[in-house]
Amino acid sequence: MSANTRRQPTGDGDIPSGTGQATSSAGTPTGGATAVVHESGRSARRFWSARRIPAAIVALLSVAGMGLFLYDVVSVRAGRPGMSWRRRLAEELATRPLDDIWMTVGAAAAMALGLWLFLLAVTPGLRRLLPMRQPTGILGTGEVRAGLDRHAAALLLRDRAVRVSGVQSARVDVGRRKVKARAQAHFRDLNEVRADLDAALSKAVANLGLARQPKLDVRVRRPKKG
Repeated sequence: MSANTRRQPTGDGDIPSGTGQATSSAGTPTGGATAVVHESGRSARRFWSARRIPAAIVALLSVAGMGLFLYDVVSVRAGRPGMSWRRRLAEELATRPLDDIWMTVGAAAAMALGLWLFLLAVTPGLRRLLPMRQPTGILGTGEVRAGLDRHAAALLLRDRAVRVSGVQSARVDVGRRKVKARAQAHFRDLNEVRADLDAALSKAVANLGLARQPKLDVRVRRPKKG
């Protein structure tokens, strides 16, 4: 997720409240009070996607395929001839060699589909949500999980970046492991601007209260002339 903007006037305060979006494990947004955790707590795991659409597609295709084969088996048991497509498929599978192009293509497609379903089953998904730390010492917090939207985090860090003296515009990309900040400075020395920007964003990233502290990559350059 990324945010890009030109410098505009901003009000007082370090980081604007209410900009981020915190999400509970049930998927419902929570208030801004849970968006920032200042005390270190237990590490939080990533949010797992329900995968409803892939699961529904696989279930429907499985039911349709099993129903079709069951109908054909019942028809054969009742003395009727089997479906022509099934007889043709059985004949092709029995007579075609393994190195046939269509056998290779079919096997590759089946393997790719199986690998895709396996990856969906073992990966959490919901990459746009960054898990936040769970505070300790507070009754009932073990049942609550909070997550920060990556786009909201990028907007927040971008707003903090353009407040640094000398920064004309800034772009912030927030990933699960790294935060990339690209800024243009129209005055002041680039090294000084970069040092101030690095310090400001380091503090802002720490205040996000994320379970895994992402690395910060800051680059500053002059705007293009003309």
